[in-house]
Parts: sequence; structure tokens; C-alpha cells
Amino acid sequence: MTLFTDGSPDANPYRLPRDVLPSRYDIVIEPDIAEARFVGGVVISATVQAPVDSIMLNAADLECPRATLRQNGSSVDAEVTFDAETERMALRPADGRRLEPGELQISCTFAGELNDQLRGFYRSTFVDEDGEVHTIATTQFESTNARRAFPCFDEPDFKAVFGVTMTVPADLMAVSCSEVVSSEILADGRRRDTFADTMEMSTYLMAFIVGDLEATVPVDVGGVPLRIVHVRGRSALTGFGLEAGAFALAWLVDYYGIPYPGTKVDLIAVPDFAFGAMENMGAITFRETLLLADPDKATTAELLRIVDVVAHELAHMWFGNLVTMDWWNGIWLKEAFATFMQVATTDAFRPEWKRWDEFSIERGAAFDVDALSTTRPVEYEVVSPADAEGMYDVLTYEKGAAVVRMLEQYLGPDRFAAGVQHYLERHSYANTTTTDLWDALETSSGEPVRSVMDGWIFTRGYPIVSVEPYGAGLTLSQHRFVYGSAGPKSKPSGDASGSAKVAGPTAESTGGIWSVPVMVRARLTDGRTVTERLLLSDASAYIDLGGPVEWAIVNSGGHGYYRVRYSAELLTAVARQALEVLEPIERYGLVDDTYAAVVAGDASAADFIALVTDLGSETDLHVWQRMIWGLKGLHAIAEPAGREALAVLIRDLATTALGVLGFEPQPGEPDLERELRGVLFEAAGGRGRDELVRARARELFEEAVGNSAAVEPNLAAAVVQVTAAAGDETDYEQMLELYRSADTPQSELRYLQSLLLFEDRELFERTLELFASEVRTQNAPYLLGAAMTHLDHGPLAWAFIRDRWDELTDRFPQNSISRMVGGIRGLRTRELAAEVEAFFAEHEVPQGALTIAQHIEKMWVNVRLGEREGALIGQAAQSPDS
Repeated sequence: MTLFTDGSPDANPYRLPRDVLPSRYDIVIEPDIAEARFVGGVVISATVQAPVDSIMLNAADLECPRATLRQNGSSVDAEVTFDAETERMALRPADGRRLEPGELQISCTFAGELNDQLRGFYRSTFVDEDGEVHTIATTQFESTNARRAFPCFDEPDFKAVFGVTMTVPADLMAVSCSEVVSSEILADGRRRDTFADTMEMSTYLMAFIVGDLEATVPVDVGGVPLRIVHVRGRSALTGFGLEAGAFALAWLVDYYGIPYPGTKVDLIAVPDFAFGAMENMGAITFRETLLLADPDKATTAELLRIVDVVAHELAHMWFGNLVTMDWWNGIWLKEAFATFMQVATTDAFRPEWKRWDEFSIERGAAFDVDALSTTRPVEYEVVSPADAEGMYDVLTYEKGAAVVRMLEQYLGPDRFAAGVQHYLERHSYANTTTTDLWDALETSSGEPVRSVMDGWIFTRGYPIVSVEPYGAGLTLSQHRFVYGSAGPKSKPSGDASGSAKVAGPTAESTGGIWSVPVMVRARLTDGRTVTERLLLSDASAYIDLGGPVEWAIVNSGGHGYYRVRYSAELLTAVARQALEVLEPIERYGLVDDTYAAVVAGDASAADFIALVTDLGSETDLHVWQRMIWGLKGLHAIAEPAGREALAVLIRDLATTALGVLGFEPQPGEPDLERELRGVLFEAAGGRGRDELVRARARELFEEAVGNSAAVEPNLAAAVVQVTAAAGDETDYEQMLELYRSADTPQSELRYLQSLLLFEDRELFERTLELFASEVRTQNAPYLLGAAMTHLDHGPLAWAFIRDRWDELTDRFPQNSISRMVGGIRGLRTRELAAEVEAFFAEHEVPQGALTIAQHIEKMWVNVRLGEREGALIGQAAQSPDS
């Protein structure tokens, strides 16, 4: 990774000088929704730190016809010049005077377009129950898009107070970060709403929304009014979101020990939204599917996701809004912690959902990227706005949250929470760096947090801890876990039996030492069970457990951000007793680590299949999800005969488990059992192609279409998938109509995704066209990416994206392009992989260059996995115990 500057504002051409510091913005804005335009004015109160000849602000895609500067009672017009590359605007006194240290008032008028790129000040549309199209004007400013709505000092450490006045049509609702303090009807019939001042905050947290909206009656949460704002006609879908929001706000106030820093909370459902949600201070915006729901129709996973996202954004009100990173290289400071807090909050909201166990799945996505040679540290230098956009990935969110969770478990929850409170109290309304957080946690815990954590944050990758029995304990050793080199390798040669020869560890995999908080639980040969804690900070260490070991689980509790490789003796012992002696999260780790070893070439597909077969009596949802995803991954790379054999194994495992669980939901059944039934049903009828399950799916589908309450939601979602996988053109037309007429955001997305599962080529081509034209741009890129993972038609989807690249990248939000490209990981032939790599050598994605490199590397990893294991999977599936 090349670093372009020393990180200081003076050395970075994209950063503003520090000679003028803003303290207040008074913004007047008038959106013209019909003409997709807006005009406005801003007065910025600032302080000049040293004599200057000009002032530099940020502005992009704006017209600024007039600007004035006022100092010491004297005003002067300013000459305005723009630098499109750095998105900066210079104001120079027209009379050539120099601005002296002291107070300064900057006034600008401005105008711009309400764009369709889901950033800055943009348009969102919805269709009401009468078929009429309505347009909303809304904002998305993170990371560097406030400058597209008004001239400003658009960097996180330029904190200021914001006063907002909006002039809007009288029949529309206006929302901003604070409450309305005055409202008047103007002579032309429009309404002018003035909002209370905000707290001191960064520009990216500002928001204003106007449209045909309505709000729920506020819920009082410890004196803070909380409500949901939504498009007209969707009030029936707000109850669950309000319940989740009220719980999360109260729980977070208690955890942080600091009152909510704003005056109100609006949770705002926006029909078109490029992100999942955005923590604008007091005016949090969401995708509709992540806020509005009917609990009687939504799956457990869909409801959990709503609680997660609501909690995540509310956690930001303190960690991010009250205390803000100094610069965008510190995005992880707020996003990783908010991800950690969302899981903790959801776990408190519904303990029976076992949210920390499910986090293992999300951590696994970070593991997958972080095992690549093209991975990056959690924190690295950010120079340009494109660099900042590229940081919104699983390493910032999931890896960051995983190492925070590991630290919390190592320090203890109480000491960790005390450190967080100390950090927030000390730095309220200010900006911080990673060092400030470590200082606070060291003060609260007395532990050397910085020396432990810096390696996890500033070093790319993660370790694998190897475990061997030795004397009266274990020897542990660590080295970096990697999948292999980034580019194509020659196809592995085979021996006389056809087994692929796997190369040993790469040079890179033998390096890297972390301070690894290791939790060990072991059964000794004398029958005692012991637990120990060790900070593994060297390449290897011995841990005395007081006697010879029968079996051991390293990463006890499953919260460490590292993989584990057991000796053959220990692995056999622990796998044989896994269902009896391991917690579900530990069994998940065993399955996940084994599959990763297969991908890396350190284990065979047969090893994974044998482990899954041994765990066939598993009853935990999350372990089953990992087993099935692993089997599906092998199914995708298997040669045709092997694919069929593995389908039989998936069918047998899933139907046997369904027989134990029961095909029909029971009254009072735990939520996770209902979700497990859906997972098993989909596996049996999808990849398993079980005809009885497919027939039952069709019966249930017809029942659900006639009466949506007739089928339990988790099973109903699986029924849609199975019916689509076995469906014909008539089924396709019905699914398409159900998508277009869906009465909840979750149902709309469910039917839309089902169109990807049809096997007929012509129907698949119709789906690609639908995604490129009709589907909202917030969803289409992700769906096109998923299309490339289709077992039979992935190459067709790639050709579609390749041939229409310019059209698609012009239409879709820029931050979604790298996510669309993620689907190339599902392309499985060497020829296609070479074509894809050559294509992206000529087609740059500035906001996701590093992410694209990661996708390309993982594509090659999967190609090599198929070449190594594809011909062997059938034999392994037929003889899983061999």
C-alpha cells in the first residue's frame, strides 16, 4: 500500500487549511421538487487564525452566484473560483484586502440540482396506493457530500452549530436535525419552517428532508421524543421499529452513562437510500426495509436486522456524533464501535436470538477478506474523498467490531464499559484519534491496551493459532493465515490417484505476530475441566494446564479474532465430542475454521464433509447455517457428478434434521427454531432438490398467496425460494407481480430476490434487464452482483455487466459499484477469471480500487479451489467418513 502524504492537512491537497475555523452555519434552503432544483443561502460565522488573502471551503456540483465577507463591520464582495478535482471553492476579497485574525462572517448564495445519485441533496420517489408518483428531497452527506448541498468546511474536525430554515410547499413535511421552533405561511402559499440550533457537530451529520411524509405520535424515552417518519400510508408498519428504537435509546443511555446529546430522535424511512442507514444527528435516515415491518409477516432475520440497524445508528449519537474521529482514516472508531454496540443492544433486546453467536457469521465475512494478500489494516491513511468511500467495508465494520469484542471479553465487560464512558466524557463535542480510545481503556483497566490492540488495527491480516499437546499442557504457536497469492497460479498437478498436491504455506503466511488474547478450556485425562487465559504475544508459548490433555478448545467462548488449527490427535478428540462438550458458538468456529482450511489448501473437501456429517445431529441454527453454506460452496465448484452426489448429501442431512425439528411450526416455538426450519427447508428443496419438499413448497406457496398469515414467515420465505428454484414461466410471472404489489418492504425484496433463482435462461435474462431498468438503484447493483453467483448463469450475468458497464455505472450510486463487482467471486473458470482481471485493469473504480482487487483475488482463490477439489467432491460426498 502506497501512502501519498504524511496525513497532515498541509500535505494533503484534498484537505482545507486551518487558518479559518467555522463555529456556526445559518442555512436557508428552498427545494423545488418539481424542477429537481434547489436554491439557498448560508452565513458561516468563523474565526480567522492568521492573516489570509483568501478563504478555502468545500463545494461540489454547486453554483455560487454571490459571496460576501464581513469583518470588523465592513463587507466586501468575494471573487469565487472552483477546483473541481479537489472539490474546493476559494473566496478572495474583490478589493484585494487581507483578512486579519478575528471574527469573520462568510455569506454565500448557492443553487444546485436534486440529483439521482443518492448523495448530497437528492431525489427519492414512491408510488402511493392510488398509483400516483411522489418525490421526496432528502440528503446523504457522509462522507464528503454536504459540499454538494451548501458551501461548507466539509471535514469532520470542523465542528459547528447549525441553524436551518426551509421554505417548502405548505402541504409537505420538512424534517431536520432539531425540532421546528417556528412555522409560517408565506404570501406565495409556501411554508417557512425554522429549526432549533443543533449541538456542535460535523457537517456530515447534517440533514434535511422534505416530502409527502407523516410521522407517528412521539414516544417519550427518558424525556426524549422519538418517532418514525415515513411516506404517507405506511403507518401500520411502524410499531416494531418504534419498539426497537425506544428500547435501544434507553439501553444506550444506561450503557454510556451520558444523556442523549440531542433534543429529539426522528427515525426516517426513505424509499431510495444508498446505504443501510445514516446517523444524522436527530434525523436518522434508513432504507424502508430496515425500519418498517409487519412482525406477523417478517422473518426473524428481517426483524433482527431492523433492531440491529436502529441500534447501530442510535449508538452513533454518542460514538461518532458526540465524539468524532479527527479524520476519515479513523472511520473505524465510530463504525466498529457502533457495530459492536448494535450486537450488544440486540442481544439485550431479545436474548433468545443469541445475537453474539450470530455475529460469528459476520465476523466470518471479515475473516474471508482479511485472509487475502490484498487486505488492508483497519486503519490506514485516507487522502481523497474516494479513499474515504473505500473504507466502508467489512474490515471497518465487522473486523473492527470483532477485535473490539475480543478486547471487551479479555478486559471484562465492566472495565471495558468504564473505559468507554471515560472516553466519551473526556472528549465530548471534540475529535479524537485511535490513541485516545486506548488511553481511556488503559486508564479504566490497568491493562496495556495499546500494545495489544495496535497490531490488530494497524496490521493487516490475522493469525492462526496452532495447538499441540505437550506434557502437562499445550504448546501454542501463531502465524498469519492467508489463502495464497493474488493472481492466477498454474493448475495443481495430481498424483496417480488423482489427488491434488497442495503447496505448503506461502512466505507471507509464516510472518506476523499479534498479541492474541487466548481463552482455553480443556478436559484433562484425569477427568478435570480447566480454563486458562493467555496473552500470546510471541511466535509460540507453552501453557501449563496441570496435566495431560484429552481434548481442548482454544478460543473458548468463540470471541477471538483468530483461527485455530488443532493437531490431528486433538482435532479427532474434540470433533468426536463436539455436540456434548462445545458451546454452539465454539462448534461454529470449528466448522468455520475447517472450511477456511479447505479454501487455503490446508485441508481437503473430504475433511469438511466428514466433519459436517459427524455434526448431523446438530440443533443450533448458526452452526447449521455455516455447515450448509460450506456445503453449498463446495457444491458450486464440484464437477457435475460430484455436484449431484453432494446434492444428495445436502438433501439427506437437511431432511433428517427437518424430521427431528418437525416440518410444521408449533405454538410457542422459539424464534431460532422457526428460522432453522426455514434454513433446512430451503437447503433440502433448493440445492438438495428434494421432490417432496418442492411439492410441499408449492402447496404452501399457494396458501400464502391466498392468505399471507397462513404460513409462518420464516417458512414462507423459504417456500418462495424453493418454489422459484423449481419454477417455470408461470411461477416467474406470479413472483414478478408479487414483487410489484408487495405490501411490506421485506416482501418486496423477498420476491425480487427470488427472480434470481429461476433456472430457465430466458427468464434469467429478463431478470437482468429488470435489474438494469426498473429496480431501484439502491438495490439493483447488489442484485446484479448476486446474479453472477448463479450456478448455471453466472457467466451470463458477468457478460451483461461487462457489455453495459458504462450505462450501469452512470446510473448506479458510486458507492455501490464495488459491491456489484463482488459477484465475480462466484465465477469459477480460469478463462473467465482472466477475462475479468483484464477488464478491471482497464476500467477503474476510484471509490473501491482496493475492494475490487480483493474481489479479483478471492475469485482466483475460488478458481484454484475448484481446480484442486472439484473432481474429488463426489467421492467425498458418497463416502463422508473415509
